[in-house]
Amino acid sequence: MRIHILGICGTFMGGIAAIARAAGHRVSGCDANVYPPMSTQLEALGIELTDGYDAAQLDGVARDADVFVIGNVVSRGNPLIEAILDRRLRYVSGPEWLRDHVLAGRFVLAVAGTHGKTTTASMLAWILEHAGLEPGFLIGGVPANFGVSARQSDSAFFVVEADEYDTAFFDKRSKFVHYRPTTAILNNLEYDHADIFPDLAAIETQFHHLVRTVPRLGRLVVNGADAALARVLARGCWSEVERFGLAEVAGTGPGWTIGVNGAIELGGAPQGTLRWPADSPQLGVHNRLNALAAIAAARHAGVPAAHSLAALAEFRGVARRMQVRGAPPASPSTTTSRTTRRRSRRRSTG
Repeated sequence: MRIHILGICGTFMGGIAAIARAAGHRVSGCDANVYPPMSTQLEALGIELTDGYDAAQLDGVARDADVFVIGNVVSRGNPLIEAILDRRLRYVSGPEWLRDHVLAGRFVLAVAGTHGKTTTASMLAWILEHAGLEPGFLIGGVPANFGVSARQSDSAFFVVEADEYDTAFFDKRSKFVHYRPTTAILNNLEYDHADIFPDLAAIETQFHHLVRTVPRLGRLVVNGADAALARVLARGCWSEVERFGLAEVAGTGPGWTIGVNGAIELGGAPQGTLRWPADSPQLGVHNRLNALAAIAAARHAGVPAAHSLAALAEFRGVARRMQVRGAPPASPSTTTSRTTRRRSRRRSTG
């Protein structure tokens, strides 16, 4: 298939381009801002890039395209979009193309939520990789354990970061309604994306659309302490549900819990203790919950909790998230103060 992608330099659309190229499709694309590092990554894959949305692409680089994959950054009035519509050429959204050509027939594990999607999806993909399942994945960041944000594979398993932002100018539903997951993590839900959602209730509706797509034998891994997610499930739920939360928070229920020391239980039964790499710790309560959700989801794919904990002990984090880039040198005033204190101590001890 010959594909031309509009908005190719975004993390999501760039990931689709990489997956499509790895699957053997001929890929080109365009964007308003084509520059490194995304431009060099895509060009290294043999993907021709065009800066801008000039309609002349239809008679040039994209003249033989079978389909145009449209990113949600592109709106009506864009000259290339208008030309595609005028010529009645075939176009689809990025999530649609991913569903039909990559996700169909696979065991899809989708990670949704206002916060923590990228980190949790990275943890989950690494757990499955560590277990030898070699998953495909598409993540809105670069997991350090992989060094790439997207990967095609022959595995039955695929991990996708499931974004609630809208799909395209012609499809205002959230991206995640297209993914048809077998396992869906609902990490948390707060008001966000004020440019497209009028209130929290509108986002809850989109999350319920996602819930409706999970099969009866599928599983929802849900933050048990989140009131908005409770309202989503109260609208109707047809799948298995496993809740997760902090052991010290009342009302989490009999599902997955994690304590302040990292001890994990499922239904009150100990499952092991979460340990991060000493040189790459994932700080904060939020990352304990991210890890717990990933462990629960991986179990639905057949990976025991003990194996997941062993994988997370080697988890290196995600690029640009809590990375230590360096430390400032001690200021002269600090150095002088320390020297003065040492001299004072020596005088006082005789």
